Amino acid sequence: MGKLVLIGVVDAKTEDHVQAFRDWYLGNHVEDTFNCPNVTGVRCFKAEQPFKGDMPGGYITIYEFEGEDATAAQKILDAYQADPKGWDKRLPNNNSMKIIGSGWYKEQIRFG
Repeated sequence: MGKLVLIGVVDAKTEDHVQAFRDWYLGNHVEDTFNCPNVTGVRCFKAEQPFKGDMPGGYITIYEFEGEDATAAQKILDAYQADPKGWDKRLPNNNSMKIIGSGWYKEQIRFG
């Protein structure tokens, strides 16, 4: 049974939005999403240096989910995020984030 993950590649919308992005995305949104009922773990990574080619964005966040059905997981996530009482510490989106890409992935092989 492979792990189901949602991977988001994001960055601040502009240089003027960097602090607002950090405050909202790193300071609230990632933890908020972790509190979704079917999320089992979250890891967020900040880009350090390129290895090959261009780096796609400043941050990559990996949200781990229960189950193996991306459509079902997305429905639960959407309902959670649409519920204004989903998390009592939720801050409104401050429009500081640029989404470069995101998608659902199912683990195929793992070592360690």
